[in-house]
Amino acid sequence: MPAPQQRFGTMMSEINVVPLVDVVLVLLIIFMITAPMLQMGVDVDLPKITTKPMPSEEERVVVTLTREHKVFIDKYEVPQEQVRERLRSILDRRVNREVFLRADQSLPYGDVMALMGTL
Repeated sequence: MPAPQQRFGTMMSEINVVPLVDVVLVLLIIFMITAPMLQMGVDVDLPKITTKPMPSEEERVVVTLTREHKVFIDKYEVPQEQVRERLRSILDRRVNREVFLRADQSLPYGDVMALMGTL
C-alpha cells in the first residue's frame, strides 16, 4: 500500500514589505503636514520694553596686539608706552569698564602677559 502523500504548502520565505512601505509613507506625509504648523507657534501681543537696550558691539573696548607687536585700542594704533593713559581716559567716560584683549596666536605668551600687566 502506498504511503499517503502529504501535501506541504509552499512556505512563504519572503516578507511582504508593501504594507510597511505604505504605513511609512502615510506617516511621512502626516509629519510633513504637521511640522510647519508646530513651528509657527502662537501669536502673542508682547508688552513694549521700557528698559535701555543691551550694550552693543561698538561699546566694547578691544585691545589688540598684532604679530608685529603693534597695539590697537579699538581700531586706532597706540604706542605701547601710551596704552595705559589712553585706556584710562576711555574707561573713565564709560559705565562698562570691561576690556577685551585679542592677541595674535604666534606671539610668545610673555608678550601677551606684559601687555596685560600694563592694562
